[in-house]
Amino acid sequence: MRRLRAQLRSFDPGVRLLMVNQFGINLGFYMLMPYLADHLAHGLGLAAWAVGLVLGVRNLSQQGMFWLGGTLADRIGYKPMILAGCALRTGAFALLAVAGTLPALIVASAATGFAGALFNPAVRAYVAAGAGGRRVEAFACFNVFYQAGILLGPLAGLALLLLDFRLVCAAAAAVFGVLAVVQARSLPARRPDPDPRRVAGWRGIAADWTVIVRNRPFVLFSAAMAGSYLLAFQTYLALPLRARSLFGDGSGTAMGVAFAVSALVAVVGQLRLTDWARERLDAPKAIAIGLAVMGAAFLPLLLPGGRWAGAATLVACAALLATGSALLYPFEMDTLVGLSGERLVATHYGAYSTASGIAVAAGNLGVGALFDLAARLDAPWLPWTVLAAVGAACAAALTALRRSACFAPAQAPATVAG
Repeated sequence: MRRLRAQLRSFDPGVRLLMVNQFGINLGFYMLMPYLADHLAHGLGLAAWAVGLVLGVRNLSQQGMFWLGGTLADRIGYKPMILAGCALRTGAFALLAVAGTLPALIVASAATGFAGALFNPAVRAYVAAGAGGRRVEAFACFNVFYQAGILLGPLAGLALLLLDFRLVCAAAAAVFGVLAVVQARSLPARRPDPDPRRVAGWRGIAADWTVIVRNRPFVLFSAAMAGSYLLAFQTYLALPLRARSLFGDGSGTAMGVAFAVSALVAVVGQLRLTDWARERLDAPKAIAIGLAVMGAAFLPLLLPGGRWAGAATLVACAALLATGSALLYPFEMDTLVGLSGERLVATHYGAYSTASGIAVAAGNLGVGALFDLAARLDAPWLPWTVLAAVGAACAAALTALRRSACFAPAQAPATVAG
């Protein structure tokens, strides 16, 4: 903890504030979202298809709109988009507290997701710009706060849920309201360096996106990394399915332990992992090893055993996924800035997040189909083997890119003028 405080103090005030801000963002979000589906189904009595629609709208409005949030951040400035996102989520969570009809719930869910699309690329671009040559250290520290919010948010939400779900919504909205006020008062304004070649309006946005699409190293890196997001998401899909098969209605406790272990691994081990990797590895190799560890995380689930042995393999899988993700994350964020040529950084982050979201959505359909196929073939090993292979394939792809010219220092994008 002392080391984290010292490292935090070494960054400028804006970067420090955004690290604490990210803790608040995840605290407020995870205070509410894990319990929303149950509230919709049992508190409001919505049909399963309606619950899926509300949750799906939130995911689509966030993942699908990251590209727009990043583009706006590069054109308007980072601070306005961070403030707009926090303010919008404040209103969206307040609406969730009182919404009782499907249209109102859809509006609140869409606003919740779009808010994340507004502030997420802007926050990362701001941290990257403020950290300068210390981006890897900054994003390592950033991830500690990120994971701490994930760890404490559900616990705070559960305590409030014992009183009333509306109180959970109100508390989550209050967190984002406070974040908006604090950042409006204290976050120094920062925006990308002006580019005299940039064209205003929709024509300029189209030109910016042409730069992104034509950035072949960035596109290849995004494709190679897509699998990491699919693997990380399995803590919400494949692992709960496994826990359900082991513990039935008691699976929530097992997954709660797995989530807690996952977050603790990142909080406690992030800085040590990053220091170890910086001393021994270049960025592409650190990312490739992280991907390999994430793939290997699913191998313990191939081991036979009863319920408690199965629970141990769930926790081991979650811990290894967190370890691999913590290892690669700071280098991944730094690499994206390098591949952008330090131009249109928020737009690159937004495009990257949108591509990752699409990969997760499509990949989860495949993972679900694998579980159905495994049941029909009586082959419980099938999903875990395929997921492990995805990690190995992504690591191999990163290794191949490392050997190519992909990770050479990027040039500033060609003119964006039309």
